[in-house]
Amino acid sequence: MRPKHLSRTEKYSAGKALRGLVTRSSHAQWNPPNERRHPIDLLEASNEGRLPNLIPIRYGRMLKSPFAFLRGAAMIMTADLATTPTTKIQVQVCGDCHLLNFGGYATPERNLVFDVNDFDETLPGPFEWDIKRLATSVVVAGCHINISANKCFEAALAAVRSYREHMNKYAQMGALEAWYSRIDTEALREFARHPEHKVRIDQYIEKALTRTSARALPKLTEINNHEWRIADNPPLMYHLQPYDLLEEELKSAYQEYRQTLRDDLHVLFDRYRPVDIAIKVVGVGSVGTRCAIALLMTDDDEPLFLQIKEARPSVLEPYLGKSIYENNGQRVVTGQRIIQASSDMFLGWTKSEGGHDFYIRQLRDMKIGVNLEDFSASELSGYAALCGWALARAHARSGDSAMIAGYIGKSDAFDLAIANFAVAYANQTKSDYQTLVDAVKSGRIIAISEE
Repeated sequence: MRPKHLSRTEKYSAGKALRGLVTRSSHAQWNPPNERRHPIDLLEASNEGRLPNLIPIRYGRMLKSPFAFLRGAAMIMTADLATTPTTKIQVQVCGDCHLLNFGGYATPERNLVFDVNDFDETLPGPFEWDIKRLATSVVVAGCHINISANKCFEAALAAVRSYREHMNKYAQMGALEAWYSRIDTEALREFARHPEHKVRIDQYIEKALTRTSARALPKLTEINNHEWRIADNPPLMYHLQPYDLLEEELKSAYQEYRQTLRDDLHVLFDRYRPVDIAIKVVGVGSVGTRCAIALLMTDDDEPLFLQIKEARPSVLEPYLGKSIYENNGQRVVTGQRIIQASSDMFLGWTKSEGGHDFYIRQLRDMKIGVNLEDFSASELSGYAALCGWALARAHARSGDSAMIAGYIGKSDAFDLAIANFAVAYANQTKSDYQTLVDAVKSGRIIAISEE
């Protein structure tokens, strides 16, 4: 007997009925539980297995501002989110959904799209965790760039409103139409609220077009004994000593990676040969993990840079259960392919001889990144709304858009609740940030500034 499939209307009604169990207004609550773990204890726990020499750099980056702290403290916020009301409507969550984990990149067809672009923590989980972290990041980032409290609240509200409005649209689409949906550069321009915003977007796009392996070659390399070598810039980019176990581990990871690419890409990939590999410190939350870049060349010296990133267990696993994938690199890659409208064709995963999981992708493939420091209040709201749209599209691909739409509804009740939570949790983030500052002053934590 075939299982009964609910219609779109029935799913919408089921989502709406959930409000009786978990009210939309309940999401506004943030009350630290009495048994809340100390934030420094959680940060220290998250350092387990990281490269010890890089951990002080991680703390140094987190000390720059409460927003930088938030970026490196996904474990802390996840532990807190697990104590908040939940609908249990599952999607493939990003898991570390803050403003700077969105951006533009090139599809294999060389078109620029805007999407979620970080998946280290991805796992199936409740949709509201992503939207709460996104809204919180809006408020924390806005405070960091000296935008008023009211404008920060409005920007968070814009993110959630955009998420809700677009989710309602996706709920009306057919399965294929929603799956094929993407946010391209024209949509970016149309989303700009003011003429000066369009100018800024055009500048971002123009800069992204220069971010290719060929353009990166003279910036990241030097010629040594007639061979291209990645240029050292310690402690952020450096070569390991000959026969270092980590270098051997990274080389073994690279060799196994080819098998996870599509068979038709083997023809292209085999035109490149590995030339050099070096450790590269990236991001905030990833500092201390085993990350490197590899330089590959064709016989005609056409470059290809690949980023090799260690994939550790998701910070969500203690609360949502272990991933179905034994290899965390496969967990990351599969999550990325589910969430993104189009993913890097060189995306793959591997396990090293040292037993560490990795995923591999292109480096700087026409990436669009924003500089939040330059944002006005209106630009922050516009960008937050764009991220809300991208998150709705991602959740509609992996989850039940009709049920989510039924739950969040068409009024601003859900928007206001999440925005109020964002303000409350932004204050928690500032308090936790000060705890880190105090821990450094007391000598419990050692931090290294890169300035």
